[in-house]
Amino acid sequence: MEKKDAGLMELSAGAGEFTHLNEQGRARMVDVGDKKITQRRARAAGEIAMQPETIEKIRAGGMRKGDVIAVAQVAGISGAKKTAELIPMCHNIFISGCDLDFELKKDRIIITAEASTGGQTGIEMEALTAVATAALTIYDMCKAVDKSMRIENIRLLSKSGGRSGDWIAEEAE
Repeated sequence: MEKKDAGLMELSAGAGEFTHLNEQGRARMVDVGDKKITQRRARAAGEIAMQPETIEKIRAGGMRKGDVIAVAQVAGISGAKKTAELIPMCHNIFISGCDLDFELKKDRIIITAEASTGGQTGIEMEALTAVATAALTIYDMCKAVDKSMRIENIRLLSKSGGRSGDWIAEEAE
């Protein structure tokens, strides 16, 4: 056994059952084939902080690359649909719905995404990826005028459905 495999085996033996490690201690995708199909929904949020002047340019439609919010909306939905391609252990799931909301504040844009599915595994990662992709798209479209932008505080707000049931972040209550 190679040294790196031995280390993974120690980890899996010492910390309980790892669901994404096979018997050799290497990564695997969990089989969800026997799980019950349920309606699942997840909400995620994040923000991109920027100069107030940048926000005003976005509001006025003054960015040279076009309508920042419209492009970020489509990018977020596209990102949610490609989650399984980006995150190694995510299942490729059917997304029955995905929507994003953008709240323009004085010095930041708050992005909220909601995604839903009827399936055997959760949709949290798709909602989080939608937020991250939308934020990165805003950064890309505005970087020529504001290189100080910061993508911050991407987090899950709530999830429903599945064996573990419903969960709501304290801030979302």
